[in-house]
Amino acid sequence: MNVLIIDMTHGGTLIASEFLKHSEFKVSVLDIYNTVSDEIKKSLTKKGIKFIESKFLDQIKAEDDFLIVAPIHCKTDAKIDLTHHEAVNFLMKEKIKVPVIEVTGVKGKTSVVWMLKEIFIQKDPLILSSLGIEVIKDMKIHLLKNDVSITPASIITAWELGEVFNPGICIFETSLGGTGLAETGIITNIAENYLVASGKMNASLAKSQMFKSKITVCDFDSFTSYYSHIESKINTFGLNDEANAYASDIKFGLDKTIFRAKIKNLKSTNGDSLNTEFMVETFAPAEHHLNNVLCAICAALTINTPISQIKKGLKKFSGIKGRTSIRNYKESTVIEEINPGLNVTAIKKSMDIIKDFNNSTLIFGGKYGITCEEIDEDSTVEFLNQLNEQISLILVDELGKNIKSRIKRKYKYMNKYNDAIEEASRMNSKMILLIYRSIFSDQSKR
Repeated sequence: MNVLIIDMTHGGTLIASEFLKHSEFKVSVLDIYNTVSDEIKKSLTKKGIKFIESKFLDQIKAEDDFLIVAPIHCKTDAKIDLTHHEAVNFLMKEKIKVPVIEVTGVKGKTSVVWMLKEIFIQKDPLILSSLGIEVIKDMKIHLLKNDVSITPASIITAWELGEVFNPGICIFETSLGGTGLAETGIITNIAENYLVASGKMNASLAKSQMFKSKITVCDFDSFTSYYSHIESKINTFGLNDEANAYASDIKFGLDKTIFRAKIKNLKSTNGDSLNTEFMVETFAPAEHHLNNVLCAICAALTINTPISQIKKGLKKFSGIKGRTSIRNYKESTVIEEINPGLNVTAIKKSMDIIKDFNNSTLIFGGKYGITCEEIDEDSTVEFLNQLNEQISLILVDELGKNIKSRIKRKYKYMNKYNDAIEEASRMNSKMILLIYRSIFSDQSKR
């Protein structure tokens, strides 16, 4: 059979190379964004992969023996037989024989993956996230690859690198949906239902691929807004007491939050229905962090994880360096919210952490062009202009520079956020909240 892989930018090269391992397929590719270098193109051609032009799509007839594979967000009018997610399922379902958890969503994906890593640390987990590919063996972390994308094709790379370690479970962060490999697939939230595929679909529709999992775990608000018509097995989590996993008796703290996890009618992969409650202590300084914790609890219980193991793992979780973390600087407490997918919803929720503290400073800014989804600057400016004047504002970097002319309240501007932290400390700010749009690899070099 002939297989045509469309889009080499979002993992198509990996998928094409994997199809080539099956002798029954003749593999062609279409590099619609022209991102493949001449060197890689020459190497793939030597392997037997044929590069075609866009006009070839018009020549393919319905009766032709062609399997067309393209991302769900692909800019093409061709009839797609398999999305990249579905192709990864086809290629890997006979290879990965251990339980798989897949995590998608608009916000909180990496945090949930990191919580699950702590919960399942004794099962030698293989982990794919926006922070890289790593495996834990005998409680020791082995970083296998830095700077990876979370396109579904990266699952192929993760397994190729990690299989030799005999992982007991795989935890994969995946963009725009799930592959169907998962025992439990997670949708952390649809905090903002942004458009994809040149406006032909939105995030909620793309991420609905996750419902191909054995059981899907979904944020309660997102489920009721977008997915209540879906008949798959679903467990919900959230701050609403109608969810299958929710919280009560919450005592928020900067270093640790304590709450009662309440579980009702939660479906597990062994067919049981779970009703219970237990106390949890973990890092969750605001409501959106707590929602991520409930997500991890819900997912772990769905695959029959002992409560004691969940509690122990979450107690060890203390945030992610370079993402959400808290540190002391001189006489100040610095709360860092660094994320490539920063949006207005996240900004508003992060502000809840410092809104009740006197003498606090918000440092806001970051980079452009680091994800497909850009920030809504108009809504961001509107929110910043409405901030309590008692909260000092320092704008930084490209994003801060671009919006400063529209800020109507008092502010300062600085090129670098480390200088801004120093300035906030000089201003005797006891609480400094840094909200910065960037990627982890940039911050690891500071």
